[in-house]
Amino acid sequence: MLKMTLGALLLGATAITGTTALADWREEVPVFRVGILGGENEADRLRSYACLQDYLGERLNVPVELFPASDYAGVLQGLLSGNLEFAGLGSSGYAGIVLQDENAVEPLYTTQQIDGSLGYYSVMYVRADSDIMSLEDMEGNSLAFADPNSTSGYLVPSFELGDQGIDLETYFSETGFGGGHEQAVIAVLQGQYDAGVTWTSGVGDINEGFSRGNLRSMVDKDLLDMEDIRIIWQSNLITNGPRVIRQDIPQELKDLVMGAMMRLQFEDRECYNGINDGESMSYYPIGHDFYLPIINMRRELAGTR
Repeated sequence: MLKMTLGALLLGATAITGTTALADWREEVPVFRVGILGGENEADRLRSYACLQDYLGERLNVPVELFPASDYAGVLQGLLSGNLEFAGLGSSGYAGIVLQDENAVEPLYTTQQIDGSLGYYSVMYVRADSDIMSLEDMEGNSLAFADPNSTSGYLVPSFELGDQGIDLETYFSETGFGGGHEQAVIAVLQGQYDAGVTWTSGVGDINEGFSRGNLRSMVDKDLLDMEDIRIIWQSNLITNGPRVIRQDIPQELKDLVMGAMMRLQFEDRECYNGINDGESMSYYPIGHDFYLPIINMRRELAGTR
């Protein structure tokens, strides 16, 4: 009897301690705010992420709110200012935050492609009916970047083209920003620019827009037929971007989010694919050091070019 009573007391004490701990972090973070990068129209982004809103809300037991920014900078500033707790970023976006405040966020995980790789590519594309067949043919023609904080849509192509001796201001007749990856593709299809750059896994069926990326997302939404464009240039492999969480929130909340997201592919595969722009193998835990090459690239581009 004594053992049963003592056991009951210990169980009750554990329950009280656990409840108190849970109450503590929920008082500090009563709403979990998720930033969504620009790149497609707001209604599509909210539709894709509605399942994640429900999924995390059930597991964290706090309201989850979605914030689709009009551009990448909106999400970066939301994280830096403490107005967002969690977001998926490109490698360049993460580097941009680190260069402003190295203690603002920490990467939790990245996405593993269907072939097991942890990277993707920037590609330059033109309309299929264009007479531009190569990067050399682009001299004197116009180029649409996606967003100034996009890894594949600006940072990497700018850096790698510069390494090839191409001066962006003199080689192209005009460069500009399309307002996002999807918008830039549409601008090229409508003849506003001769070429654009975007991101793709580079693996899988090219006719489907590969396994994952902006091209795949646009094909899935019937916004693009791959027969209407031609890829004329591809970058070196780029590190897949991280899902990040603010460093200053309670560790227990970080652990809950990490655990929930690592189970997402098993508990709701459709949602997992929907928020990752196509098919991928899994999430993969990652740390800050994985992004040092991109951080150094962004620092050098900002300082010397």
